[in-house]
Amino acid sequence: MDRLVIVVQIWLLLLAVCALLMVVSFVQIDVPVAQHLWKSSAPLGRLDSALGAATVLTVEAAVVLGLVLLRVVRGKISPFGEALAIACLASICTYAINNEVLKPLFGVPSPSAVMEGAKHSFHWLRGSENSSFPSGHMALAGAFAGVFMIYCRASVWLLSALLLLAAVLLVVGDWHFLSDVIAGAFVGVSAGMLAGEAWNARFQQTA
Repeated sequence: MDRLVIVVQIWLLLLAVCALLMVVSFVQIDVPVAQHLWKSSAPLGRLDSALGAATVLTVEAAVVLGLVLLRVVRGKISPFGEALAIACLASICTYAINNEVLKPLFGVPSPSAVMEGAKHSFHWLRGSENSSFPSGHMALAGAFAGVFMIYCRASVWLLSALLLLAAVLLVVGDWHFLSDVIAGAFVGVSAGMLAGEAWNARFQQTA
């Protein structure tokens, strides 16, 4: 119970920090950065990034299916295989919830829409899966990484660096505002670590 209390306290602290960063970014940073990048890298910013997410989701679904078939044939899979399956499932589910619940809830227009005249603000309950906040790509990647942050604690710094790189590319490519990637990363990593903790507890009970 003590460990759970500490974990919750740390999560709440990180939530407060991320919320502060998101507010500052949303109010002061998002639009100026997007305007600058739009002028310098508009062709990249106008590419449709949905294909990238669709590809990743397809690969993750294929990996899960392959691991399930391996489990049926062999009767068991390795702990790494289990962690990989959990990471893929957490990633897929988090992406779906983000796109079908959170984006429609907040209704923040994408950078391209803002550059074409839309107001950079929250349009509560009027969004769609094409809205910008939180970033679906960061939620997707963050959830996958979050599971392995629990499975292999030594990988935390490497995975954090990769997530930071992904965030930079999404902002530089003008696919997302900075606040989008902060929110998406927090949602994704939180969901992934929760799934990882649940799997880890079950694994330790059956070991």
